[in-house]
This record gives sequence, structure tokens and C-alpha cells, in this order.
Amino acid sequence: MNLPNILTMSRLALAAVMMAFLSLEFPYSRTLALLVFSAAAITDYFDGYLARRHYGITAFGQLMDPLTDKVLVCAAFVSFVEMQLVPAWIAVIIIGREFLVTGLRLLAAHRGVVVSAGRWGKHKTVWQITAIVIVLLGLAVRQDYLAWAAPRILAGFDLWFARFAYAISLAVAGITLVSGGLYFREHRDIIDAR
Repeated sequence: MNLPNILTMSRLALAAVMMAFLSLEFPYSRTLALLVFSAAAITDYFDGYLARRHYGITAFGQLMDPLTDKVLVCAAFVSFVEMQLVPAWIAVIIIGREFLVTGLRLLAAHRGVVVSAGRWGKHKTVWQITAIVIVLLGLAVRQDYLAWAAPRILAGFDLWFARFAYAISLAVAGITLVSGGLYFREHRDIIDAR
């Protein structure tokens, strides 16, 4: 367990803390959720950077880095469904794609092949993280900083924010589907192998 792998595994704990802050109602809980998620996203950059530059890439890191990313992203979207910000079917698309890709990775590992994240998978992760940060930022503004605003302002913000959260989640679901399809196409030799 070198430093990059410790950073990778820290995302599991940070995902749980973020979900707790989104589930509990207390002053600045949404801001804390945003900060925790942002810290977790930053570890995603640094674990890869440190592994490539100083510590070396390990099979554990290649397998667990994308898995912990998936847990973090899925935790956020499940929380958004619970908060009625995102429809459940969007979360199912995102989580379903992650299960299918993880299954492909496990099949590859069974055959002695480590399949690391590809270019499209990295783009998908960046878009997912960006969308989650934007939604969390909107939640923080609404719950922690506009809570005492006039009802008319709150109603306008709520309408705008609900539409925006839906649109950005829909876009991320599309990118997630495309990246999953491309991932399976790139690795169809693993599926076809007997």
C-alpha cells in the first residue's frame, strides 16, 4: 500500500462522509459535502500523478482506482435521487454502466489481463465529477446561503436549479452510455475469447 494506493482507497471513506453530509440536515452540511467531494476528486488526480511520476503503477492501483471513482460517483448520484434532484433512471444508467465495465474488468483479470481506464472512460469521469460539483455547488448555495432569501427568489432559484440539475445529469448519462459502448467495443476480444 504505497501513497497513491492509500489516496485511491481514501475515496471510499470520503464517499461515505459526503453521503452523510447530504443526508443530514445541519448548517452548512451541503457546503461540507461539496468540500469533501472536491477533496476526493483531487485525490483522483494526485494518486495517478504520484503513481506515474514517483511510486510506479501497480496492478492494485490499475484495478482499484477506477473502482473507487465509480463508488464516489454512484454515491453522489444515489444521493441526488434521494433528494429528488435526479430521476432514478439516470442513476440506473450510470450505475449499470459501471457494473458492466467492472464485470468486463473482472473477466479480463480472470484471464490474467489488467484493463485500465481508457481515454473515453477518463473523459466520462471528468464530466461526471464536473456535473456533481456543479449540482453540489447549487445545493450549497440554496441550502446554506439562500435559505433566508425572499420566497419569490427561492422559488425562482429552485425552478432554475431543478431544470439545470436534470439537464446536466441527462448529458452525463449520455456520455456514460457512449463511453461504455466504446469500452466494450475496444475490448470485445476479451468477451469473444473462449
